[in-house]
Amino acid sequence: MILALSAGWGLATAAAAATAYAVLALATPRLGARTIRGLLLLAWLLHALVLADGLLGQPPRFGFAPALSMTVWLVLTVYAIESRLFPQLQAHWALAGLGSAAVILSLVFPGTTYHVIASPWLPLHWALGIASYGLFAAAVVHGWLMTRSERSMRLAAQTDAGVPLLTLERLTFRFVEAGFVLLSATLLVGWLFAETLYGPGLAWKWNHKTVFSVLAWLTFAGLLIGRARLGWRGRKAVRVLYLGSGLLLLGYAGSRFVLEVILRRA
Repeated sequence: MILALSAGWGLATAAAAATAYAVLALATPRLGARTIRGLLLLAWLLHALVLADGLLGQPPRFGFAPALSMTVWLVLTVYAIESRLFPQLQAHWALAGLGSAAVILSLVFPGTTYHVIASPWLPLHWALGIASYGLFAAAVVHGWLMTRSERSMRLAAQTDAGVPLLTLERLTFRFVEAGFVLLSATLLVGWLFAETLYGPGLAWKWNHKTVFSVLAWLTFAGLLIGRARLGWRGRKAVRVLYLGSGLLLLGYAGSRFVLEVILRRA
């Protein structure tokens, strides 16, 4: 499976990205701020090259592991931007560990090879879906930080999130709102233009991917309505966020994992 990567440099780039992430995850307490930023930038750039090798290669490849890898890369992109606005954010060690695991997973399971793509718009459809994954994943990370901060406040302990609780909550729901818009667009495009994207006879179907994705959409819609009308906050809101994100993860990544790994079907 690893040999499915394009010759030589693809494997070397992936190994370098995974190593850079791993060093950052394991050695953060002993590194200075400038070294941490440099390592994170290096790993992020190498990770981007690995993703480009799969999606833009000839022929392109895509599957559950590349989807997860791109999701983690998008979360790291958001974190890199936010850490400039909020230098006190302290989550790079955990995200670096996720980055290393994601790159290694995409090495082992590089995805399905697409020799023929029915529509040139299909990659855009993929991009919308994965962008929504990334935004919801960023919301989950912020929800996790928010829960830790809230717990620390209850115990009168010092929090290591470094960002005020209300700011974390506001950021969490900004990502949920943006992810909901992109997920809505992804589902709408898939419903209206399925045959154009995937080929004749491949219209909208109520399969596992569709059912879990629609359930996730309904969950996120309920979360946003609950926050606006019922004032949902704190743990209740975060639990609904986790539920919706879990359903969304099962929607594409989960169904593709079953097809590619368990059933060994493209």
